Amino acid sequence: MIIFLTITSLILLAISGLLLWQLLEQRKMINNMLENEDISDIHREPELVLTLRVLDPIALAKRESRTGRALADRLPVMTRKMVYQEVMKELESELFERDIDVEMHIEYR
Repeated sequence: MIIFLTITSLILLAISGLLLWQLLEQRKMINNMLENEDISDIHREPELVLTLRVLDPIALAKRESRTGRALADRLPVMTRKMVYQEVMKELESELFERDIDVEMHIEYR
């Protein structure tokens, strides 16, 4: 029984050594790739993104626009897109007046 446990321990030790060697080789390869690509700052701060969601775009379209009142019930998807485009235009103009540089996109999820 002792011989079996000793052999099993040696096999597990050899496998652990092999895995450690693979890990070290992988780290070397990653560091070489980062140096070749001139990626020096790998610990950057995460980018902050502001997300805006209009809770009831159909009601907003009906309240703010004559066209919105006419299209809201018949073409709700198009109305939502138009509301988001208009909100984006208004936000962009307000931020431009305050001299705040922004990059704005509409994401469809």
